[in-house]
Amino acid sequence: MRPAEARLTIDVGRAGVVAVVAGPDGGWTPLTFDGGPVLSSAVAVAEDGSFLTGQAAWRAASTLSDRFIASPLASGDQVTVGDVQVESVDVMAAVLRQVADEAARLVGGPVGEVRLVVPAGWGPRRRTWMRHAAHRAGLGQPTLVEAPVAVAEHLVAAGMQLLVGAFVVVCDLGAGAEVTVLRRGPAGFEVLATLADEDAGGDAVDRALADVLAGSSGDSGLGAAGDGRWAVLASVRAAKESLSWHPAVTVPLPSGAGVVVNGVMLEQVALPVVERAGRLTAEVIAAADLLPEDISGVYCVGGASLLPMTAAVIGEAAKVTPVVVHDPVTAAVRGAAGVGMPAPPTEVADAVAVPSVRRAAAMVVPGFVSLGLVAQFLFTAEWNGALVYRWALLNWGELALAAVFAVVAALNAGTVLGALSAARTPPGGGSRSQGGQVGTGILAAVSLGAAVAGMYAIVGSLYLGLDVGPFLRWTLLPVTPMLVCALTAAVVAARGWRTPPGGWAEFLAFPNSSVVTAAAGMVLVQYSLTADRWPGMVLWIDLAGRVGGALLGVAVVMAVVGPLMLRLVLAAPVAVISAAIVSWRASGILGAVYATAAAVWWVQRLWTRVVRATPPASMRAAG
Repeated sequence: MRPAEARLTIDVGRAGVVAVVAGPDGGWTPLTFDGGPVLSSAVAVAEDGSFLTGQAAWRAASTLSDRFIASPLASGDQVTVGDVQVESVDVMAAVLRQVADEAARLVGGPVGEVRLVVPAGWGPRRRTWMRHAAHRAGLGQPTLVEAPVAVAEHLVAAGMQLLVGAFVVVCDLGAGAEVTVLRRGPAGFEVLATLADEDAGGDAVDRALADVLAGSSGDSGLGAAGDGRWAVLASVRAAKESLSWHPAVTVPLPSGAGVVVNGVMLEQVALPVVERAGRLTAEVIAAADLLPEDISGVYCVGGASLLPMTAAVIGEAAKVTPVVVHDPVTAAVRGAAGVGMPAPPTEVADAVAVPSVRRAAAMVVPGFVSLGLVAQFLFTAEWNGALVYRWALLNWGELALAAVFAVVAALNAGTVLGALSAARTPPGGGSRSQGGQVGTGILAAVSLGAAVAGMYAIVGSLYLGLDVGPFLRWTLLPVTPMLVCALTAAVVAARGWRTPPGGWAEFLAFPNSSVVTAAAGMVLVQYSLTADRWPGMVLWIDLAGRVGGALLGVAVVMAVVGPLMLRLVLAAPVAVISAAIVSWRASGILGAVYATAAAVWWVQRLWTRVVRATPPASMRAAG
């Protein structure tokens, strides 16, 4: 990545700073500071006037307690350090300068674009102050992005389905709390109401825990005063984070002793703080003139959202069910890094994509191929025996292949018709979502495909006058895995997982090249098995069967393998094996192998949509 192409996005909080560098390809890299992803916002001003930032500032806090600034954002225009006044914009610039230096080290030079995440409640004065700090840090003139808007953009990019006109709440529980109601409009998210409370976040929990330790130990240095308070607060923050994966931790005290802190103690001191955040959430929903049932989702971000009781306590206070966003610390900065870029395809944009004329025309190819194979299967049955007892030698593999292609044709039609139906529904209109209509189309296609396969069995049984059992086995059993996969795809589309680029109709289009190749191969195999054995034609008839078997093997590889080079490598051995086993006994095996390949193709499609493209459950809307 060239420095001019890099985009540096910084989320400055009262307690810490998170930053990522994004490239033009959409990839992003988090910046690390002191071995971790979060740079402390603290600054210590040395005697010579230089600034110490991050962990260096906390290490100096005990000796420079009167020159230590825990959070530049919480200070006014001037900050008293020792006996002098320092501009807070210079203090903030020192923190941003360390971020800029780390980004320049990562990409090899100054970044080309800078974005800063700011609270939604900031007015023009504080936004101008942040711009000045960024300019003094050598970051030029950054673009400011409101934190709740950035979080909402991140959730949508990660796969959250949200219709235009819907309302969401973002609870940013960092050092303090800022709760915002957003409405999704046609051009993005707009802030309807926002409320902040400095005593409803992580800093309040830290102070409360420090007070509890002060009461239990009798050490005055743990309270609001005392030169050791900064060191103790740093230990308390580290202990709070460690309790996420340890049942208990020891907090060192200025006296040299230690106090054991466990999860129960943390929950007791954090409960009043989180309850305050819950009341703030209820207040901001009311301030937006909304009811809890009007809210499509409530999402919690920030370090304090990781407390175990956060979701339950806020839900009880606000009468909503919040979701803690996956990786809540970086959600805002990652969302801001993508604001203004082409958004990843969403359900609203992709589900309405109208299939092309070429796609609509191509969907009928498997249907005609299926009818041709059924006709050859019925009209070329080889009868044996006398009039009293006659039996037919049938190519069951050809019947299975015809059933597979019938299901493929039905699913092609179902996805296309579902997408066309969704295209006629305006966003937000109707009782069913557009993804639901695509899912309905797939369900209808599953029913049609199963019905056609069953019809093939009944027609064959009646035409040949034989028992229907074998016909049903060779038509329904081979297509069952495909039908199960198609049902799963219908659920995926209806539940609103991110729609594939080009829409479901393009994504679920079974390759016609494989269909035609397999059909040609089976036609040659059936010809070789049923043609009259003229003395001079035996060699050519047998050769036709071998070629047909090879084509079936190639078709199997074309269905399950995507990369061209891998196809070329695998096609030869599979084709040789298929050609070698061509016979009456093996004809059913060839059909079953291709049916398995078609099912594998469907599994690959679902793996791409559900496993690789599905966002974590905490990022999907509850409704």
